[in-house]
Amino acid sequence: MKRPEWSLVQYRVDDSEKLSVGVSVGGSVVPGPPGTEGLSLMEVLGRWDSLAPLLREWVPAASDVITEARLAPPLTYPGKVLCAGANYWDHCAEMGVEPPDELGDPFFFLKPPTTTVTGPGDPVPLPSYPGARIDWEAELAVVIGRTGRNLSPEQALDHVAGYLAANDISARDRLTAPKPVGKPFAYDWVGHKGQDGFCPLGPGVVPAWLVPDPQNLRIRLSVNGVVKQDSSTAQMMVPIHEVVAAASRLTRLEPGDVILTGTPAGVGAARGEFLTAGDEVVVEIERIGRLENPVVAS
Repeated sequence: MKRPEWSLVQYRVDDSEKLSVGVSVGGSVVPGPPGTEGLSLMEVLGRWDSLAPLLREWVPAASDVITEARLAPPLTYPGKVLCAGANYWDHCAEMGVEPPDELGDPFFFLKPPTTTVTGPGDPVPLPSYPGARIDWEAELAVVIGRTGRNLSPEQALDHVAGYLAANDISARDRLTAPKPVGKPFAYDWVGHKGQDGFCPLGPGVVPAWLVPDPQNLRIRLSVNGVVKQDSSTAQMMVPIHEVVAAASRLTRLEPGDVILTGTPAGVGAARGEFLTAGDEVVVEIERIGRLENPVVAS
């Protein structure tokens, strides 16, 4: 798959816990662009309107490789992680869901940012309770760079800083609560989507101007080298600009917020397959990059 020209990442050196902003280019990490020194990537996004014009003209120096760099979660931490569910035609078909006569707004849910968001190489911890059925979902994630509320679809992409690869890890066994207090409260979206480590992101934020058409990107996921999902963002039911606009009608979007835009066909639930300790999960999105995470027992 074609590699991105470059992406903004966070990294550590050796055993230090100090995070720095860098750029991933050609598979290596080089120092971040001018104006990002001493900042977190969240702080860079907070200054996106002033920094973006400089970044557009900047060319990373592939020779200045930081050989000791270890990639960290790219965003620590988003204020919000909003997720659009059931937003691919092929995924709805594999789950036996009839397409609607008329599309409305996406179905959104939230993930707790500080406990679900992890980065490249970070483990996906399996829940310790018996009977857990943990699934994968490759997704294109949108990163907000400008505050906005009640945006029109025509305005929405002007508020997008860039894109990430994401894996919307899901506990299929927790979609419905085992002992609900009543029928209206039968669905457990926190247990289903919000457990620790359930939102790997990465490897870095690819600026929006390096992704001319985010609605036509190949998206794949493999487990232990076996491809499970292989589709295109062209399969989205509600396109990205309308997903962002719909999200802004629910809540004010702020710099660093992340919006997951749905997953294509090939999830484990449709196959009766689920993750086990020792698995290696890889998400690859054209122009965005490769996100790898091992699965471990907790």
